[in-house]
Amino acid sequence: MSVDQKRILIVEDDAGIARVLADNLRIDGFNVRWAPTAHDALVESQAFRPDLVLLDIMLPGQTSGFDLCGVLRQGGRSGAIVVSARSQREDKLRGLELGADDYVTKPFDMEELAARINAVLRRTVLVVSRIRLGDIEVDFEAHTARRDSNSLHLTHREFEILRYLAERRDRVVHRNELLREVWGVVDGSTTRSVDFAISRLRRKIEPDPPEPRFLRTVHGDGYSLTIDREA
Repeated sequence: MSVDQKRILIVEDDAGIARVLADNLRIDGFNVRWAPTAHDALVESQAFRPDLVLLDIMLPGQTSGFDLCGVLRQGGRSGAIVVSARSQREDKLRGLELGADDYVTKPFDMEELAARINAVLRRTVLVVSRIRLGDIEVDFEAHTARRDSNSLHLTHREFEILRYLAERRDRVVHRNELLREVWGVVDGSTTRSVDFAISRLRRKIEPDPPEPRFLRTVHGDGYSLTIDREA
């Protein structure tokens, strides 16, 4: 499994429907997990950090999909599509008002659902203007970086690496994903460009580059950026 796959969390109490959804989405190349209850959904959301949640409304227990929707969408970091048998107009409006990006009624056409999923994923990347890393503030709009009151020189590519990772902060971004999206290189199986660039960037932004606090290597294949806050 590649760590740069888009992550989809299915919140659905019907195991049969969840299995059909998961099987089809995995065939389409997604990394999929299933949560049958609201409690499971909250636990999986914290651990899995999905890019998109497919959310049923009628769940066992006292917590409904409506209750979950706002919580799972906090910060706008996960897209959400309600997939429900409830087709009343007021249900659709309530779901959308609570932050769902789309509302699909059961029974659904898998090809149409896949198209809606891809449409939501294209527009739910977190947009970051400025970040703070310890005593460093990076402004992506102005293309400037400062350590306290002193200017810090970052190359254009270093800005783009930081921006890409900041938009996916606290998630693992695979080396090949960075090559594809920042360098524009499709096949990077033999290049060390990312590793060299990350090493140079650490020397500029990390208090102790051999023991990075912000820009960490994960499992030898990917990188994850932790920020103090959006500035």
